[in-house]
Amino acid sequence: MNTNITVPNEGQWPVSPYIQGTPGIGSGQRSYSAAAILDFPTLLRIIHHWRWLVISAVGLGLAAAIVSSLLTKPVYRAWVTLEANPPAVAVSDEQTREQDSQATNTFDFVATQVGLLGSHAVAERTAQELNLANNPDVVGQEGGSSQRLQAAAGTVQGGLKVIAPEQGQLIRFSYDSTSPQLAALVANGVADSFINTALQRRYEASAYARNFLERQISKTRGDLEKSERSLVEYAQQQGIINTGGGGVGPDGKSMAGGGDTNSLQGESLVQLNSALAAATARRVAAEGAYRQALATGPTSDVVASVQPLRQQLAALQSQYQQKREFMKPEHPEMASLQSQINELQRQISTQSAQASSGRINGLLADYRGALSAEQALQARVGQLKGDVLNLRGRSIQYTILQREVDTNRSLYDALLQRYKQIGVAGGVGMAPVSIVDRAQVPSSPVKPNVLLNLLLGLGLGLAAGIGAAVSLEFINDTIKTREDVRKKLSLPCLGTVPKTAARDSFLEDLKNPTSMVSEAYSAIVAALRFSTEAGMPKVLLVTSTRSGEGKSSSALAIAQNFARRERRVLLIDSDLRKPAFKTTSDRVGLSKLLTANDSLGDHVVETQHRSLWLLPSGPLPPNPADLLSTGRIRKIIAEAREAFDLVVIDGPPTIGLADAPLLAAAAGSALFVIESGKTRTRSAIEALNRLEATGTQIVGAVLSKSHDSGDGYGYVGYGYGYGYGVGRRVNRTEILMIPKAENVRDVTDAEADA
Repeated sequence: MNTNITVPNEGQWPVSPYIQGTPGIGSGQRSYSAAAILDFPTLLRIIHHWRWLVISAVGLGLAAAIVSSLLTKPVYRAWVTLEANPPAVAVSDEQTREQDSQATNTFDFVATQVGLLGSHAVAERTAQELNLANNPDVVGQEGGSSQRLQAAAGTVQGGLKVIAPEQGQLIRFSYDSTSPQLAALVANGVADSFINTALQRRYEASAYARNFLERQISKTRGDLEKSERSLVEYAQQQGIINTGGGGVGPDGKSMAGGGDTNSLQGESLVQLNSALAAATARRVAAEGAYRQALATGPTSDVVASVQPLRQQLAALQSQYQQKREFMKPEHPEMASLQSQINELQRQISTQSAQASSGRINGLLADYRGALSAEQALQARVGQLKGDVLNLRGRSIQYTILQREVDTNRSLYDALLQRYKQIGVAGGVGMAPVSIVDRAQVPSSPVKPNVLLNLLLGLGLGLAAGIGAAVSLEFINDTIKTREDVRKKLSLPCLGTVPKTAARDSFLEDLKNPTSMVSEAYSAIVAALRFSTEAGMPKVLLVTSTRSGEGKSSSALAIAQNFARRERRVLLIDSDLRKPAFKTTSDRVGLSKLLTANDSLGDHVVETQHRSLWLLPSGPLPPNPADLLSTGRIRKIIAEAREAFDLVVIDGPPTIGLADAPLLAAAAGSALFVIESGKTRTRSAIEALNRLEATGTQIVGAVLSKSHDSGDGYGYVGYGYGYGYGVGRRVNRTEILMIPKAENVRDVTDAEADA
């Protein structure tokens, strides 16, 4: 066969928008996280797939709810409403201030009452007052009375539920029992017992306070009488006489001892000290006036006494000055005037001196009298000071005794006043709570709540079913749908091939253009036309993660589909370990071309399909990877590219072998085949990473053997493994590709793969 044929250029098709962005050359390593793809549509598909599991879980939940409702004994609940009342009476002033402060904090007060209401003491008193220890409906009659009482108290406390109010002072509590009458009886009994317990507690506190005050008053009265007798005896022994009661201190209370002014000597000393202060003031004033008179000279009184003489002197001096203008001083008239002036001046001086001397003598006498009085008072005061100091030394013990008397009297008065305030009525006061609504006999049980139990059973069953479905789905981490291919592998899904009903029907379906298989591969071929910017790749490697996923069937179907369109197609069987296609002769094939420099046309055979040629694998070599690692495979593929319109390479599986990456590097483009429900996600990702590491462009993926032609899927198990080589038995046959001149029946291995 002459293969030196000029192949016309393939038409150009625009790239489909959903294919753009497909990981190809230079793309990064893929990674997979199961939680990252659990979106709402995926969850719906999981629930749809595992719907019988979810329905079974919901049914079990509802059945359990119904059985639980039927087996549960009816429980009745009785409610009581109480109002919290703040305390109004206290034993002491300090407690009154403290309780007033607590009453302002309503929340703390109500919380305290809620805690007391659920206490064991209230439950025990209720059981005792209602005689629940002898009620066989409450406790068994085994054991002693005290044991039955404690058991009844525990039953009351266990069935009691107190609800603290979020706002206000209303406290609600309930009691649950299998008997409606007993529920109402115990609930009302708890309310009464709580009030009685609170009143008794207050009465006991008041009684204790009264007894305590009586003992303290008796003791304080004896101490007061003893201290008063000691004070009087000491005053008589020392001759201490007080003229008044104790002094009043700054705080208004009586001062012990009263101070020194309460004695006779003290009062005299105070009076003489006041007189001494006045005498000292008089002496100081007299001395000042005397010294000022000596320093300042004549006063206004002296000047007034000589004022007429000064006026005469002034007139004579005026005449003397007037006549001096026309008379000389020696003139007799001038001499007479001068003698008169001199006489008047002498008289003025004499009278002024006499007046000043009399005034100074009077001031001196006053000063001396004041000084004498002051000195006499100082002597008396000094004497009284000694007496007072002596009395003070003798009054130290008196002051101590007086202070003790005052203290005992104050204690006695305070205790007596408090004792008068405390009484039985005042000690009891108002109860901390009062009953607003008493419990009524309930007409219907609160348990079991059939509707609530059914809703809980439905919810728990649904949650358990969905949880189990999601868990099984991720345990069965396989590729099942187109959406799984796009999300888990980041690849476009070019098409889905349904699983054939019988092993021998694949080729028959492939020959029938209207079959589901044929239509599926027609859609895949149409998608391949838009897989790259240049259209359909001229060389396409078809590979998969492991064997038996339908890659050989897909390669044959794609090659045959293009051949029907009058395109020259070469199908290369590059699986040199377990080939899927064979001819009547093993003397030609890929392994021969890899070890020799023969022409491609010498080893290509024409098949029974028009425009479809086959390059078989040839004899199985001992070292396929070594043959494919040479540069010969690139030359073979380049020669095939030039001779044919399309080269489809049926490659070996990717995981576990080095053949597929070597072939992918030579081909440049690869189509990845995934078996629906069988191929593990992580295995597929590892295979794709190995292919892309060689620079190969993954044009897309084909989902084979699908149980549903749509986006749904059916579960086909999750066991997987890849064993490839000598010693492993695989249930498969081979596709016999023969020249069309020979009329031989086709025996398919692709049917087994399908």
